[in-house]
Amino acid sequence: MSPTIKLHDRHLNLLNNNNISISKPKTELLHFKLKFRTKPIYHSDPLLSVAYNSTMHASSAHPPQSAVIKSSLIDPDGGALVDLVVPKSQRFAKALKAEALPKVRLTKIDLEWVHVVSEGWASPLRGFMREDQYLQSLHFNSLRIEDGSLVNMSLPIVLAIDDETKERIGSSNDVGLVGPDGNLIGVLNSIEIYKHNKEERIARTWGSTAPGLPYVEEVITPAGNWLIGGDLEVLDRIKYNDGLDHYRLSPQQLRKEFDRRRADAVFAFQLRNPVHNGHAVLMNDTRRRLLDMGYKNPILLLHPLGGFTKPDDVPLDVRMEQHSKVAPCIPFFCL
Repeated sequence: MSPTIKLHDRHLNLLNNNNISISKPKTELLHFKLKFRTKPIYHSDPLLSVAYNSTMHASSAHPPQSAVIKSSLIDPDGGALVDLVVPKSQRFAKALKAEALPKVRLTKIDLEWVHVVSEGWASPLRGFMREDQYLQSLHFNSLRIEDGSLVNMSLPIVLAIDDETKERIGSSNDVGLVGPDGNLIGVLNSIEIYKHNKEERIARTWGSTAPGLPYVEEVITPAGNWLIGGDLEVLDRIKYNDGLDHYRLSPQQLRKEFDRRRADAVFAFQLRNPVHNGHAVLMNDTRRRLLDMGYKNPILLLHPLGGFTKPDDVPLDVRMEQHSKVAPCIPFFCL
């Protein structure tokens, strides 16, 4: 069953456990049958059976020799983790291609989205959204992928351009991407240019067009009147050279780290503030619950928000310094 159906079943179980009777409405008018997709969006976690079996059969002192403990994260949306960074052997040729193409200059926020997409944080997305993907995300909060299943994608990931840039691109099928400092970043292939309806985008994303939304006022309102989508190729991993790049592990690197630590469960905590007592209570309680479920080595992934934050937030470098001091005190901590 899909996660949505599982959630409904869970609510019903909670109601039944509290001795609340649920009566089924009777009608002679409705005789249609509902058919649900039985293929799950995510593959089931094979480690759940290990955890529950170990809880139910606690008397068994020795686990099966064939059991291999890995981090066993759920599969990425689409089944495979996207990595759009060009291999070293191809970078020179790709750079020559990009140099000869019409250019699109990226803003600082655009570059951060390139970082997100290129390392697979938005899998299965392989570039900035074309119009059909954009409309699916905007109106249905999801994308339908090739096998027919749906993946969550509630926030459109798009690249805006102005009239002058659109005219300069002309009939070219591909464009080169240039960073805020003028460095060549990559290529956007098989492009599609379509109208940037800002009011619809704002209303659908935030549920309001009222003034005062920081991202809207600083990013969307001054952006160009066109959106350009296509398949992304990045010449090298995005670096910010702010002394914090060693913390910015890609999804692939994180999975390898979880395996190295022999984590049999991973729980993540995203925050945009220094760690405080309330956070610590949640982290420790979550780990305790996982241990109670039968997991042996649950690992915490602390995930500080380092992009667009509130103007009065504690600066990222200060927060990371605090996190790094807290980390040695928490043995199950991964920063």
